Amino acid sequence: MITRDVRRTDVLDLELTAAASVQFGLLAELWASAGLHPMGWLAGATYAVIAGAMLIVALRRSGHRTLGPANRVTLTRAILVGGVTALVVDAIGTRGPVVLLVTFAAVALVMDAVDGQVARRTDTVTPLGARFDMEVDAYLILVLSIFVSMSLGFWVLAIGAMRYAFVAAGWVLPWLRSSLPTSYARKTVAAIQGVVLVVATAGVLPRSVTAILVGVALALLVWSFGRDVRWLWRSRPVRSAGDRTPVRQATVADHGHGR
Repeated sequence: MITRDVRRTDVLDLELTAAASVQFGLLAELWASAGLHPMGWLAGATYAVIAGAMLIVALRRSGHRTLGPANRVTLTRAILVGGVTALVVDAIGTRGPVVLLVTFAAVALVMDAVDGQVARRTDTVTPLGARFDMEVDAYLILVLSIFVSMSLGFWVLAIGAMRYAFVAAGWVLPWLRSSLPTSYARKTVAAIQGVVLVVATAGVLPRSVTAILVGVALALLVWSFGRDVRWLWRSRPVRSAGDRTPVRQATVADHGHGR
């Protein structure tokens, strides 16, 4: 039994080591072929170290011995997002290799529809997998909003920052951490953010049209968060005076506000 656990731990270590090698190999390739500047490489490397450390801690705490098929897909997306991070920082002050940036971001977004299906078909749906997928999505939107803000203005950053502001508000207002019902409207709005930001990043449309599209995406996001906040406020637990019964608070992954 001990030997089996050790072997499973070894498998997880090998998977994570291989992923780290691929991530740094991708950064090295961008350095050599795309002329990635030191700041871009440093940003990508920093992302890889921090994201890797957080994933290791989460896997250990949840008792995972292997990544599982769905998490491997999500990890592949996370590696692509590392490349996006490096290219966005590299593009500060310049346009940089936009084709590579758009390609990495687009593939990462398309694969977002894959890991969930893999999890369901292999019966490996877990809270950790849902949280991992959500965090990759949220960070990709944040990084893309940073890039688009360079051409359209700082207001675009609201798209990437809104989900993190929602989480931060939950630290102060516990009722914001309660569970939300499943909403296809919420998922649709979240998907729109990625598509619109990738189109804006590609720069294939006139600036005025791009600004309108991004503005509409932001308005939809404000509506979606506003609707959820309103629902959470109306559904918040109300306790009578003297009632000390603890109220369960959901984690961020529980309430499914994946952006």
